Amino acid sequence: MARDTNPQCKRCRRMGAKLFLKGDRCNTSKCAMVKRNYAPGAHGQKAAGGKGGRMTGYGMQLREKQKAKATYGILERQMRRYYDTAIRTKGDTSDILFKILESRFDNVVFRAGFAVNRQLARQLVNHNHFAVNGKRVNIPSYAIQMNDKITIDKTSAQKVPFKDLSEKLKTSREVTDWLSVDAKDLVIAKIGEPSMQKAAPNYDIRQIIEFYSR
Repeated sequence: MARDTNPQCKRCRRMGAKLFLKGDRCNTSKCAMVKRNYAPGAHGQKAAGGKGGRMTGYGMQLREKQKAKATYGILERQMRRYYDTAIRTKGDTSDILFKILESRFDNVVFRAGFAVNRQLARQLVNHNHFAVNGKRVNIPSYAIQMNDKITIDKTSAQKVPFKDLSEKLKTSREVTDWLSVDAKDLVIAKIGEPSMQKAAPNYDIRQIIEFYSR
């Protein structure tokens, strides 16, 4: 399965914003955006988009699209397919696109606190550690639907990634309100729909819509 293999910290620096690709590390002084808050490369500080750099309307739209792609770890073809689905669906295109992105299997695992970042969540899904409604699913882009229940496969429950997970969940960050997490039995349930207003994503989804509708 194709994925972006570029260094994660360079992606944040190129976008000029923290994308939290490394989880809690991004909140520490080790974060690359704290150490070198400018674009990578020999001319990073002077390049367009760096500190004081000027950017066109098209450039701003492109940057927001790149932010979203980097955040969810997806490539252009998949992002375009999500947009095409959103534009054909009745309702606010921005809200629909946001819900499609947030309902990805790997993102749900991350949002529930079962992984420190989306990259690890994607790996756990790929390695057949989870089941959806009792059936194993190893596709990170699988769309989690309302009332779907995600469980850890019995053969994976005792493996290192899930060791002491119940205790960690009790002290971890607050889970988003559209998911229900049973810390004892390690079950994730989708009980609502993602809200763009409540989530306040680190990218401007309306700029993305404008980019694709040009």
